[in-house]
Order: sequence, then structure tokens, then C-alpha cells
Amino acid sequence: MPSSHAPLDQLPIRRLTTEDVLACADLSEDRGWQREEYKWGLLLAAGVGYGIDDPSGKGLVTACVVTSYGPGLAAIGMVLVSARYARQGIGRRLMRHVLAEAGDTPLTLYATSNGRPLYEELGFTDIGRAEMLRGHFTLTEPAPALPVRPATAEDLPAVLRLDQEIFGVDRTAMIARLPAFADQLRVAEQDGEITGFAAIWPNMDTHVIGPLIARDTATAQALVASLAAASDRPLRTDVDDRHGALTTWLKANGLEQIATTTVMVRSLPELPGDWRRRFAPLTVAAG
Repeated sequence: MPSSHAPLDQLPIRRLTTEDVLACADLSEDRGWQREEYKWGLLLAAGVGYGIDDPSGKGLVTACVVTSYGPGLAAIGMVLVSARYARQGIGRRLMRHVLAEAGDTPLTLYATSNGRPLYEELGFTDIGRAEMLRGHFTLTEPAPALPVRPATAEDLPAVLRLDQEIFGVDRTAMIARLPAFADQLRVAEQDGEITGFAAIWPNMDTHVIGPLIARDTATAQALVASLAAASDRPLRTDVDDRHGALTTWLKANGLEQIATTTVMVRSLPELPGDWRRRFAPLTVAAG
């Protein structure tokens, strides 16, 4: 049991900063997740973190990050509660605070099976699934021979326009960080028009592919193959399960399902944008 002199419902909730990366990573590790310090750094820099400190000085009791895309959408991610405070309502309290802070802004998140009942209680509804895949990419089944190249600084305005069209809201603050955050950022191009883009970024012992935005499955495959050729690590990505052709191709090339998550929304019937061209998120924590 926690050694606290104050009731859990009176422990103060505070904003987290990039100085809290190690504390957040410790909390991840406490719950059996990977530390993911690099990802925590991005999320705390681009979004707003919330947390409650353990009054005994043993790090964070609970934490989460909200990534805002303006009044049309915000994403909640990395919702964690320390094992020693589990099932005592502290996660529910933090989430209620986040909902109050969000006001009328529609929200989205990717829920694990453990978290889904709480989110349903808080008014979130299920709109889909995502399949987390991991493995060494083999290229046993080749990708279509479509033109893919490294992105340049001159491509950024077109990438941002395409992303807003497909994602449905403006996430410039996140996408503009990709050239510095990712190990590789590549674009697909046809007749002088950018038809898709994707990044690969380091996360512990893997390379994560995300976001993956593409005109069609063939373009998505070409982007993945191009990024995979630049990596000697296992790949990981989260694919919308409506993109069965891409998932089948990835599995044929060495990736395996390691988890599934439920895509949920609140105050919104469906996510904005065009899911047909949105294959994988940058990270499920950012929507």
C-alpha cells in the first residue's frame, strides 16, 4: 500500500515537462513497458504532460500526455499508473482532470484491453482497431517499384499540406519535428506530386515506422521497403486493421502481430480525414 499522508484524491496534479522524461520512463518500466525515453521526449516537447508525484518521493504515481491538434482534435497517450497505486482510482482521477482541461475538444486514444473499460466509463466509444507488428523485415515479397526518395527541406510545405488533408486537422507542430526526430524521412512522388511520406525513428532496440501516409497500398509498401532498407534493427509499426493488404504483406516479410489496440473517440463520431490513406500513426500515443 502507498505510504501517503494525504488521500489519493488530494494529491496535486501537475504539468510535466521534458525534465520529467526519466521519471516517465521509470513509470513505464514499473508497469512492464519499455522505457522509451526518446519517445517520451518527443511527446513532452510537442504535447502537454500531466502527472501526480508520489508523496514518498518514489517518482510518479501516474502520468499521461495530451497532444493537441487545435480545437478539432487532441490525442491522449501514455496513460500509466504505478503498480503500487493500481486499482485505487488514481488513473480515473487523472483522466477526469484531462477531460476537464480539454473542455469541448474532441479526443482520441488507442486503448489496451486493460484500459478500455475505464475509457468507456468516461464516454469514449470504439471506432476501430490497430495491429502492432514487429520483426526483421525480409522483403521476401517485393514492394511495387514506385519512386521513393529522401525528403528535403523543400518538401516540408507539401508534406504538411498532404498530412492535413489526410489526417483531417493541422498537426504542423508534430510533423515539422520529423526531420530532426526521425532517422529517415522519405517521400513518394509521382509526376512531381508527393503522394505519400513516412518516417522511421529509433525506439529502444527497434525502428518504428510512422507516420505512414500514402495514396494507396502500393505506395505504402514502397515507402516501407525503402525505410526498411536503411535499418538493421527489427521494425515496429501500428497498422489500421482496415488496411488488411498492407498487414498481410508485412507479415509475409517477417513482421508478426505482438498486440492490438482499440481506437476510441470522445465527442466525435469518427476521426477526421481520410483513413484510406492513413496507414499508421507516428505513434499510437499521439493519435
